[in-house]
Amino acid sequence: MGPLQGLKVIEMAGIGPGPFCAMLLADMGAEVWRVERREGPPGSRRDVMGRGRRSIALDLKNPAATRAVLRLVERADALIEGFRPGVMERLGLGPDVCLARNPKLAYGRMTGWGQTGPLAPLAGHDINYIAITGALDAIGTKDTPVAPLNLVGDFGGGGMLLAMGLMAAMLHAQRTGQGQVIDAAMSDGAAQLMAPIYGMKGNGRWQAPRGGNMLDGGAPYYGVYRCGCGGFLAVGPLEPQFFAEFLRRLQLPEGEFADRLKPELWPALQARFAAVFLTRTRDEWAAIFEGSDACVAPVLTMDEAPAHAHNQARGTFFEREGITQPAPAPRFSATPSEPGHPARLRGEDSRAILEETGFTATEIAELLEG
Repeated sequence: MGPLQGLKVIEMAGIGPGPFCAMLLADMGAEVWRVERREGPPGSRRDVMGRGRRSIALDLKNPAATRAVLRLVERADALIEGFRPGVMERLGLGPDVCLARNPKLAYGRMTGWGQTGPLAPLAGHDINYIAITGALDAIGTKDTPVAPLNLVGDFGGGGMLLAMGLMAAMLHAQRTGQGQVIDAAMSDGAAQLMAPIYGMKGNGRWQAPRGGNMLDGGAPYYGVYRCGCGGFLAVGPLEPQFFAEFLRRLQLPEGEFADRLKPELWPALQARFAAVFLTRTRDEWAAIFEGSDACVAPVLTMDEAPAHAHNQARGTFFEREGITQPAPAPRFSATPSEPGHPARLRGEDSRAILEETGFTATEIAELLEG
């Protein structure tokens, strides 16, 4: 099932955004073979990002294993790798070698800093990649930036960017027969995610320090408020008609907030709303705002989110192996995606994959037992 049915992808096993990209492609129907090193822990079927792929484990220091991967590459539409620059070349699996074997291959490279530039050879993590783009500085309280989990660099700016790049390259290869290398850097992707904020800055609508702008918690009508129970509400009625509905549900007079767009008044208006929200629990407020265009939602925990009525109606989450996890997205009308089988253990499909690719019994024995 899924719109990518018929496409074959080789995933060089790694961590974070690479596996996330492979999960997205597998969710959409691509056949993904995960190439893992023979040594290491066995893996777990409860690995959410490992779902939907099969696993082949090889000793990549063995030249025979390198040749085996190249034979897999010959049949693939795309390859995903997330090592530091130069590692795949040292393994004998760099883009020049792979594209020589398969000129239509989309060769996806996932790194934090990219393949070029002074930081390219250095280690880093999500928080470092987003730090140099302006994204980290823009997120947080007035006093300090706050790391937005590792969603902006690793997954939004990394895995999703690589998935889009691979799809574009595979489409180009289908049209022209020409493969290419996709250099996906998490720092580049995080910068792209900041495009609307840089646009606002360039147009004079993002001028104050962090915590003083419309979308960073500075505006009283776009932020998070504590309720009487200790829970929180997410409040976002930016447009006039939504703000009017927001005030109506709070039973507050519109005249009191006629100058809501003036930043100098925002602290006082925030204090006013904060005092009101403390008078009821989160769930009481959620009931008051339910069914309205006031743009208010309860801030749910990860335990609560799957049970929310909207998430239930859309099947946004499902449970497998005792693990609640997000369902495939987006939704396709003609070729619906389905979550693939649970994650395979390391090398669970080695023999089957090699047999399907045409390896002889002797070759298989050399690769798996030698």
